[in-house]
Amino acid sequence: MNMANKITILRILLIPLIIVLLQPYPPWIVIEIPFFGHLNEWGIYYGAFLFLLTAATDKLDGYIARKYKIETNLGKLLDPLADKLLVLVTLIMLVNLHMIQSWVVTIIISREIIVTALRLVATTKGVVLAADNYGKLKMVFQVIAITSLLLNNYPFALVTDLRIDHMLMFIAILLTLYSGFNYIKTNYRKLQLNV
Repeated sequence: MNMANKITILRILLIPLIIVLLQPYPPWIVIEIPFFGHLNEWGIYYGAFLFLLTAATDKLDGYIARKYKIETNLGKLLDPLADKLLVLVTLIMLVNLHMIQSWVVTIIISREIIVTALRLVATTKGVVLAADNYGKLKMVFQVIAITSLLLNNYPFALVTDLRIDHMLMFIAILLTLYSGFNYIKTNYRKLQLNV
């Protein structure tokens, strides 16, 4: 297994740790094991750091694969899967923490299911559907919005009372919807031509 794929797999393996850090622990376990009290207070900050670090490695594995010409089918499968798992799991944890509405996660999950289904159909026809720039921009805004939500609007709260984190998430939702629509429109035509 090459280095790029190892980094991608490491990203996937870090996701359960994000769940552990963002999980609110009940009082009885905090009494028994004080470390969980520490996680209740500081885990969200550790989780935000780990989420951002894990998201940043997305560029690293892609860069390594292209630079050393070690792109593989496994990497092409795992890389977008790692991105989706990271974002969706963290969003679900934000719902669990009552920091985001469930309809936001529903929109994002629905978009990913539709796009993934389209890719699977394309695969059966021997067509490769690459991610477009809107999808990449959507991912960037999702990562920035999720990080700022985890940090409770920091660093924006230092200079304004406006909930910039909520505004960023709203932009991320609009980009999610638009990128999904654009991806379907563009690639449906490609699939029609390959029938």
